[in-house]
Amino acid sequence: MLSSLLKPAIAISLVLAFAAPYPAQALESALSLKDIYASTVVQQVQPPPEDLQFYIDQMVVALTSTNISNLPSQYILLVDRNPKVQVVMLFWLDQEGQYQFIGASPVSTGRSPGFEHFETPTGVYTHGLANLDYRAEGSKNSKGIRGYGAKGRRVFDFGWQKAKKGWGDKIIADMRLQMHATDPGILESRLGTVQSKGCVRIPGTLNFLLDRYSVMDADYIQGLAEGKKFWVLDKSREDNPWAGRYMVIVDSGKEQKPEWAAYTPPAPPTPASRKAVKPS
Repeated sequence: MLSSLLKPAIAISLVLAFAAPYPAQALESALSLKDIYASTVVQQVQPPPEDLQFYIDQMVVALTSTNISNLPSQYILLVDRNPKVQVVMLFWLDQEGQYQFIGASPVSTGRSPGFEHFETPTGVYTHGLANLDYRAEGSKNSKGIRGYGAKGRRVFDFGWQKAKKGWGDKIIADMRLQMHATDPGILESRLGTVQSKGCVRIPGTLNFLLDRYSVMDADYIQGLAEGKKFWVLDKSREDNPWAGRYMVIVDSGKEQKPEWAAYTPPAPPTPASRKAVKPS
């Protein structure tokens, strides 16, 4: 009798556990997202100050070359598609026009050459309302892979973009540029290497952070203020006053993988360590 009563409760707790990888913390200031990133995003890398400055310079050049300047304070994502790097970095542009580092994680961009694969394009891409986001269904393909990650993960859509084909005549053609999670059991461990068909794959916990804290939702928040409704938005999200809309993709040209870009998963607990932990 007791076991039959517990089953519904267990099922509900499992649903909640998979729906939210970590409990939401309040975003008290723009820089408090740095602490939230550090404590909740599972896969992280730590670029040194000199590399961060290099990427900030690259980002500024990319933005100004597309006539984007004098921006208000906001978050901006930068992706290095270089096969030896494969990293996404989140910055906050503060009120004084200085870029503050929030966090960085391994990604996977386009594997080229490859049939139906594109080279992830470089440039500045706007996350706006012209191409509305949607959420992963969590369904598996013929190979048992959940291409967009666990059910409910958000797919950030940057629309149709020009990119180099990785097969056939290898000309510039149209591809749908998206940023999304990937299969947590099969492909997430491969982040940090080129794997995708052209999109930017990110860790599931980073996907959750960007979604929950409206990090890239400046246009969505403006739309809500105008009376529009968007089913895709997380009902538990925080309307972020520093929300941004830009993803900048660069290629650093590095010929060797920097030590800081090599993500090493934590070692699983050994039998001895498990025995050392006693239940309270």
